[in-house]
Amino acid sequence: MIVYILRRMVQSFLVLLAVSLVVFMAVYAVGDPIELLVSAEASDADRQAMIQRLGLDLPVWLQYWSFLTRAFQGDLGTSFVHGIPAIELIVQRFPATFELVVVAIGLTCLIGIPLGLVAGLFNDKPLGRGLMGGSVLGFSLPNFWQGMMLILMFAVWLQWLPSSGRGDTVNVLGVPLSLFTADGWSHVMLPAINLALGNIALVLRLTATGVMEAKTQEYVKFARAKGISERRILTRHILRNILIPVVTVIGMEFGTLIAYSTITETVFAWPGMGKLLIDSIYKLDRPVVVAYVMLVTFIFVMINLLVDLAYAVLDPRVQLQEAP
Repeated sequence: MIVYILRRMVQSFLVLLAVSLVVFMAVYAVGDPIELLVSAEASDADRQAMIQRLGLDLPVWLQYWSFLTRAFQGDLGTSFVHGIPAIELIVQRFPATFELVVVAIGLTCLIGIPLGLVAGLFNDKPLGRGLMGGSVLGFSLPNFWQGMMLILMFAVWLQWLPSSGRGDTVNVLGVPLSLFTADGWSHVMLPAINLALGNIALVLRLTATGVMEAKTQEYVKFARAKGISERRILTRHILRNILIPVVTVIGMEFGTLIAYSTITETVFAWPGMGKLLIDSIYKLDRPVVVAYVMLVTFIFVMINLLVDLAYAVLDPRVQLQEAP
């Protein structure tokens, strides 16, 4: 186990290094932030002073080397626009995105897995076919349109839930969280539902497919022949055997939602990392964009590692070792 984790950590470091190079070069090639940061009325001397202060007068390879040496010390650069460390700016927004994604994944598990079990067990009945057919909507509806419809229905017509913002927060160990207040829950529900709908459909179909396949296996038939209750067969024999692909998808979607919740955060004016990324791209705030991508890549790598470790817990037959 320790050797496996160490090997994965080395691989993760190489992935982060490659991503940093690609992203830094790609961001460098897009636009000139000086055009947005310096007023058109500014003198050439002021303009040149700004270029030198931001280090934009150096060759691109030297800029990357400077970024890399600072990154090893935990410094991913300073925001051109806000004038504070980019990682500090992102970390300030991270709790909002994290709690939004946690609620969305929670809804995915609480709704998607049970409905998938029902759809799989009753696949030849109208209920099962209806659930499988209805899940297609989760893949078909554009995320931004879906969000606007949720706002129109629940915020404008019914006036049950607020349409934007994060609501009241409380400090928990110095971290502002909205999930510990009623107002915070009312604000998080619509964007969380918008994030969760597509994943609910995905998990539903994946679970249903696994159940339909598992319930025809010999070990399930043998368990029934022994007189084991249907509930125990479902929980001990069917559900446990289909959890590995479900855990894989949920783990990957957790990282995906953290990285790509930008549309939902923009539609609902949720003050998270996604909205910060969109604003930084518009303003060509290179350090924030690079730091964001680096942080998201690190999260993906860690989630992949945790998913692999979860395999061994769910199925002892899984060996944590590299393929020969």
